[in-house]
Amino acid sequence: MAERLVILSDMWGSKKGLWITSYLGYLQQHFDIVFYDIQQLSNIDSYRLTSDNKCEQFIQEGLGTAVAHLLKKEQIPSHYLTFCSGGTIAWYAGLKGLPMKSLFAVAPKGLDTVEGKPSCPINLVFGEYHKGLPTEEWIQEMDLSSEVIPNFGEDLYSDEVIIQKVSLYLLESLIRKQFHIKRPLSIS
Repeated sequence: MAERLVILSDMWGSKKGLWITSYLGYLQQHFDIVFYDIQQLSNIDSYRLTSDNKCEQFIQEGLGTAVAHLLKKEQIPSHYLTFCSGGTIAWYAGLKGLPMKSLFAVAPKGLDTVEGKPSCPINLVFGEYHKGLPTEEWIQEMDLSSEVIPNFGEDLYSDEVIIQKVSLYLLESLIRKQFHIKRPLSIS
């Protein structure tokens, strides 16, 4: 039976999410995938947001709703692959008891202001030019695995090179688990 992988989009959801089809193409043969458009989870249309920092506004207005909906919908322990605000939603849901086997969050927002972390293995990936990049002290204090990819910004997850590397990392992690191979793997 395939491992279950829950994917949470960025705040644009499927409206600007053609890149998500690349992830699905790489991963769907090896995982049982469930996809959530976080606009639908949060009941917010990102196009109506007005502030200069739409991601923060999206989180402020939709985080609680999205977390509540995710907790209702997901009862099966699963691996999570998240993008931008989707990572923040998964993090908060994990703190409230979402059954997570692992969390792989690409360019999550505002986590360094949160006390606590989900009780599962966590990998964070950021672009070098990510606004609000967590400090190395916070990463160490939280005992997290993280990587900063040079020459990329917050939307690095939509770049085909990163899509391939993240997908390959997840597939190799699945194989390592199946064959009990233990070694760290970097996606850069």
